[in-house]
Amino acid sequence: MKGIIIENISNLYKVIEPIKKELYTCLARGVFKNIGITPVVGDMVEFSEKENIIEKIYDRKNYIKRPKIANITQIVFVISMKNPKPDLLLLDKQLAFAEILGVKSLIAINKCDLVEEKEVEKIFNIYKSVGYNVVKIQANEKIGIKELKENLQGQISVLAGNSGVGKSTIINALFNDTIAEEGQISEKNKRGKNTTTLVKLFEIDKDTFVADAPGFSTFEISEIEKEDLSHYFKEFVPFMEKCSYIGCSHINEADSECAIKRAKNNQEISESRYNNYCKIYEELKNIKKW
Repeated sequence: MKGIIIENISNLYKVIEPIKKELYTCLARGVFKNIGITPVVGDMVEFSEKENIIEKIYDRKNYIKRPKIANITQIVFVISMKNPKPDLLLLDKQLAFAEILGVKSLIAINKCDLVEEKEVEKIFNIYKSVGYNVVKIQANEKIGIKELKENLQGQISVLAGNSGVGKSTIINALFNDTIAEEGQISEKNKRGKNTTTLVKLFEIDKDTFVADAPGFSTFEISEIEKEDLSHYFKEFVPFMEKCSYIGCSHINEADSECAIKRAKNNQEISESRYNNYCKIYEELKNIKKW
């Protein structure tokens, strides 16, 4: 039988058969360990119904090391407008990472009711103008959840973002049920307490899954080469061929020589995004030095 792994606890794998929607708890053949492959959530597998043994792991479309998940088609980047405040530097790192993976990006702005509308619109317009799909939600009140759900159809999505932004609340709102444990905000530093301890796929509709995953906000940015970083800021790409020099860093060159800097000065590229590009570039540069 064929199925998809939706949960992994220790050496046990919960596999859902997509037609009858039956759930099986399976072990994996020892041969996988011998060849250095471990089944992960999101893997399409072939398993023995009688023995409940995973016999084969199909080729992966993509794979993320931390948290371990495979075959995703979309990442939903959740930011909150308050408690915790928006971390746009982290968001821009994550968006670049999604570009490398070649998966769709969806930005969900949560807790919109806690700040003035103009603050929400500023962030909304920055990323909408780049070409990203952006939705505004109030997960506690289930406002905007219908639009979010429409954008999840036919996708295997994973929610990413800092603790406390409302990922588990969003999942509960999507299912109109308490299926994910919601965290609390620390009064001391206004940051969230991470309650998700494992990766789990939840089936919303046919061929539509969503996952909450711990540790997604701490992926290794070092996977990006600094020379390639500008290719993953997709609004930069149309201007890059107009730079005077091949290998332009878009940082140290004069404005007259760099089309990216000219576009930023002409407000064709967001100053916020450009400044974050410079910060990430320097971070990658220091990593390579170390």
